[in-house]
Amino acid sequence: MFSRFLVLLAVLWLLPLPAAATNRAKVERQFQDWLQQEIWPEAKAAGVSRKTFKAAFSGVTLNWDLPDLVPPGSTPQVPKLQRQAEFGVPAKYFSRSGLDGASSMGRKMLQSHAGTLSRVEAETGVPGRIAIAIWGRESAHGRAKIPHNVFRVLGTKAFMSTRADYFSAELIAALQIAQAGHVDAGDMKSSWAGALGQPQFMPSNFLKYASDGNGDGRTDIWGSEADTLMSIGAFLAEHGWQKGRDWGFEVKVPPEVSCSLEGPDQGRSIADWESLGITRISGRPFPAAERDGQGFLMMPAGRYGPAFIVTPNFYVLKDYNKSDLYALFVGHVGDRIQYGVGDFTAGWQGLDRLYRSDVAAMQRGLEALGHDVGGADGLVGFKTRRAIGRWQESTGKDARCFPDSSMKSLASN
Repeated sequence: MFSRFLVLLAVLWLLPLPAAATNRAKVERQFQDWLQQEIWPEAKAAGVSRKTFKAAFSGVTLNWDLPDLVPPGSTPQVPKLQRQAEFGVPAKYFSRSGLDGASSMGRKMLQSHAGTLSRVEAETGVPGRIAIAIWGRESAHGRAKIPHNVFRVLGTKAFMSTRADYFSAELIAALQIAQAGHVDAGDMKSSWAGALGQPQFMPSNFLKYASDGNGDGRTDIWGSEADTLMSIGAFLAEHGWQKGRDWGFEVKVPPEVSCSLEGPDQGRSIADWESLGITRISGRPFPAAERDGQGFLMMPAGRYGPAFIVTPNFYVLKDYNKSDLYALFVGHVGDRIQYGVGDFTAGWQGLDRLYRSDVAAMQRGLEALGHDVGGADGLVGFKTRRAIGRWQESTGKDARCFPDSSMKSLASN
């Protein structure tokens, strides 16, 4: 018996340790070696001096509290919980306090920055209300605390995350920003994802889109409100913002129109959507200038919440943050700021609280049945929503286009 116990101990000793039990001191040494052997040559080739590099990484260690980390020797896992609000429960994202606060402060900002916003719209075509809504969502109009050292965040994620290549490129871009003297390396604070300044630009986006909004010859998204607003406008313009078009309209979708028609790859003219029986929730006709333009069905909670016909500008907003809820929030708050509109007419119904890992299991079940869910990542994007609707229709169920607890059986298929 004792000998079998010793054998069992030996087997357990040889098993790979989970990420939480990884020898952190060893990994820290690997990180420092990686910085010198892998990142420094790339940085040097990108024009970064040794002085800037040393200043950026002085005292920098790994941040083990960041999400989606994959320490050396461990296997990537879909997290059980969802930590990013943009991909969570819709009703929570559109909370009463969040909407009211963003709208009231946004109206003040719209007035106090009217001159700058006129220049932004003249140069980029982006309405002031949209720039203000994004600024408010990203940094509470510059009032939010941005606590993290960008080189620690990006260094950690580039070394051991599920998107290491992406964050490696962003790390080099951050070093280029410091090298150019836009801001001291020690003052480059970021979000937990590595986003910088008041518009929360990733470093590569700063290099591409940051703009001088006050004419002082500098580009300062940390301290200049004018530069922040012009940079937001430049980003949206470069991503295809169509001047003169709205972002979208809340609509009624009759039962005979399938919720699986959602998505940016299933567009048709707004007049064609009208011919299917889709109408604006307000009862007013769609604007004449919009009817011939392309529109897309968007149902972020399937049949459990409000529905929309959105324009290509909605997907430009989504380029700023890859979330339907984010783009919807920004467009809606912009309308509240300028036009005084109220809440969506259709409410967010109670949805089953599912773990992200539960949704990922459902997605794998749908994939096994031949459905395209956009990847089994546990996030309920439009491909997952419509795949659910198509599966429900194929099995004789009422298509709801959103996961619920009754679908857990899919995980075992």
